[in-house]
Amino acid sequence: MDVAVLMLVGGVGAGIFGSLLGLGGGLLIVPLLTLGFHLPLREAIGVSLVCVIVTSGASAGIFLERRVANLRLGMTLELFTATGALLGGLIAFLLDERVLAGLFSALLIYVAVSMIRPRTAVASPDADARLDGESLERATFMDRLSGPGYRVHRLRAGIVGSVGAGVASALLGIGGGLIKVPVLHVVMGVPLRVATATSNLVIGITASTSAWIYLIRGGIDPYAAGPTAVGVFVGASIGSRIAHRVDLRALRVLFTVVLLYTAFQMLRRAAGVQ
Repeated sequence: MDVAVLMLVGGVGAGIFGSLLGLGGGLLIVPLLTLGFHLPLREAIGVSLVCVIVTSGASAGIFLERRVANLRLGMTLELFTATGALLGGLIAFLLDERVLAGLFSALLIYVAVSMIRPRTAVASPDADARLDGESLERATFMDRLSGPGYRVHRLRAGIVGSVGAGVASALLGIGGGLIKVPVLHVVMGVPLRVATATSNLVIGITASTSAWIYLIRGGIDPYAAGPTAVGVFVGASIGSRIAHRVDLRALRVLFTVVLLYTAFQMLRRAAGVQ
């Protein structure tokens, strides 16, 4: 019972951090369960995928109600992301856990560096282009994928990036949003707010695609998944309500320190150092 309560509390913390910084709770769930509760890495990834499904399902209704997400574009790319997640789920059980630990530590370092690097605004190409007055019958396929105030570009590059996001999601249990949001925003010219909402809307489908492989292969511990998923859900709900009151600059510094320390510990695990 005590362990379950600690997992619940840890899930709440991961959910709050993920919600405030837009990174999702999966980035912290895997090292939390692996380093804190000594859960096998592959099982921790499976639990993280369950958490991604829960948080995505909880936020999907909000994004659809507010009409922020581009559902047509998201579901088009999700066909390829789900394919990548399926391949990644099959590959995950062929890799040694130390290799997975090394990949995850590299991901943590990349995110930490990205958070402390100076940010520059990225303009969306053809941001003022609109489809007003143009019927769907006369619109091109790219026009159909676009939204009010922006046009979608580089669909092929977006497809390649979506497949990569699916593979990374299945291998590391992160939902794929860390890759998909930059692909949508920087590569395809989708506004950041729309890209974030669209990614959050469909990452549950991505996680579900690979989660059933983990379930069949015995890679999901229900006793760890239950309290952790509930905690992440509660934490994400809290984070969304207190976001306007938190100094995100100080939070980014704290989060970066946590990521670098966790990456160091994961590298030790990858090297076989206990």
